[in-house]
Amino acid sequence: MKISTFHTIIFLSLLLCSLQIIHVHAEDAADDDGGGGDDAVDDGGGGGDDDGGGGGNDGYYFLDDANDEDDDYIKYWAEYAILPKRCIVYNNVDVIVFAIFEHGYKQCTDQPMGHYTVTVPNFVDSYLDQVASDAEDQGYDDYAAPEVAAYSECTGLVINNDQFYTQLGCSDDSTQSLAVNIYSDNTCETRSIVDGYDDANVDLSELQLPFKQCKLCVVWIDKNDDEIDDLFYEKRRRYAPLCSQVWGYKDTCDRKCQKIGMERRQKEGWNTSDKVLLFVLSFFGAGMVYAILRKRQKMSNKDTLLEQAAMSAAGLQQTHVGGIFSLGLVIITIFASLRMKQITWAMMLFLNLALFSYLMKLTVDGGVESDGILNADGTITRIDSEDSSVGSQVSGAPLPAIS
Repeated sequence: MKISTFHTIIFLSLLLCSLQIIHVHAEDAADDDGGGGDDAVDDGGGGGDDDGGGGGNDGYYFLDDANDEDDDYIKYWAEYAILPKRCIVYNNVDVIVFAIFEHGYKQCTDQPMGHYTVTVPNFVDSYLDQVASDAEDQGYDDYAAPEVAAYSECTGLVINNDQFYTQLGCSDDSTQSLAVNIYSDNTCETRSIVDGYDDANVDLSELQLPFKQCKLCVVWIDKNDDEIDDLFYEKRRRYAPLCSQVWGYKDTCDRKCQKIGMERRQKEGWNTSDKVLLFVLSFFGAGMVYAILRKRQKMSNKDTLLEQAAMSAAGLQQTHVGGIFSLGLVIITIFASLRMKQITWAMMLFLNLALFSYLMKLTVDGGVESDGILNADGTITRIDSEDSSVGSQVSGAPLPAIS
């Protein structure tokens, strides 16, 4: 089957588009600020109740069994970890995006169970419950939540004799911080925006959420047996304030949700060593192209006809080969400009290998043909000294006189 130049260009263009799509999906996966080596496990994560346990915690503990039939019910949290990612406005609601990891010992570097959202007030309340539980577990009975925690409820505020309402939400300046947002209704749904901002001038330095910090849901702290009851360890495994509460409030964060507020990583550019290697490969390839053109100029007519016959048998012509080579150079240039290193290296190495192979073929064929006879079937018969003598006799050359 003949392969036209148009079909070749269409095929390679589709291949280029496919590779670009794959790269974009890989970039999206790489850009997600999921767990990584930079996010260390916070030793303060998790915690449970001591023998006092707290009335609310005991109530949750005894109600746990009622949820056993839920598909996403998690009974024990000791092996899990949570990674708060960012604060975004999704569907006009301020939410915290977080991920839950089933293997907490991997420090949030493995694949998460999923990405979820929970409203900012619910997340803040759960986080402060976790901090209070940790403080109580460490023997600090006088812990008090910061005053700004009151903003987790929709609170009225009078400004210049006008009634407004405030509630904790996302900052307008960063996805990694919170702010007290201003609303015009008592349900805190209609934002009061002035010059593109709805943040109130309230100091939240006392309330710092652990964004991009992997936190174990339960961290064991040594306790004397005299200080705890028989259900201490069971309650600690089953009730982790932060993880268990946000899990109960969660909504699934789909791909669109995950893209909102995501900080895209800058692609790594070509460093000095990369540029040197690019120059070496390009110079080596250009040298081989020059050598190939020189050798093709010295090819005999028979060799040229045989090569054209082989290309025709494969459904190609010289213009096709030239077009494919030129298109390959264009694609490599595009990938290099997009800083897609792996694809660029692979294509440059493949192109140089193809040029080197063809150059070696021309070199070997040229060396053999200079010392042989081209047969009708395209094979080459090497001629030694005796064959030369016989060939001279057959050709009619006079034999030396025998004395």
